[in-house]
Amino acid sequence: MSFAATISEWGQAELERAEAIYQTAAQTVANEVRNPREEGGRMPVITGNLRRSLMASTSEMPTIKPEQTTFADSGIEMVIAGAELGGAVYLGFQAAYAPRMNYGFVGEDSLGRVYNQAGFGFVDAVAQRWPQIVAEAEAKVRSRFEGGSQPA
Repeated sequence: MSFAATISEWGQAELERAEAIYQTAAQTVANEVRNPREEGGRMPVITGNLRRSLMASTSEMPTIKPEQTTFADSGIEMVIAGAELGGAVYLGFQAAYAPRMNYGFVGEDSLGRVYNQAGFGFVDAVAQRWPQIVAEAEAKVRSRFEGGSQPA
């Protein structure tokens, strides 16, 4: 094989690895932000509706849908698997109460109910871990691409 062909092959393999790292890191964020408190995460889960309201998009940030009260899983994995390197993956909760659950709320809401609720910080906690998530994704993908074994 010529030097140019070798470099071209190496470059293509690196692009594939980079895209796999990107997708793996994005999926980790989606998984961790929905991780219930009972399993070591920060998200409070009673019915699972808030978890199911997480939506992924490669074109725009998902918005809150105040008129919708019940959510079904939205196929986040498929959106992330189709994300291309250099693009964006937007993750957003659509349940109207998502911001209150993440950030907390003190005061009277639009329905006249009074709250003094601390937030759970499930979004913020995962966002703060982004550098570690990318490093973990890189190690996982490199191991997979290079034929190494991956711990369970």
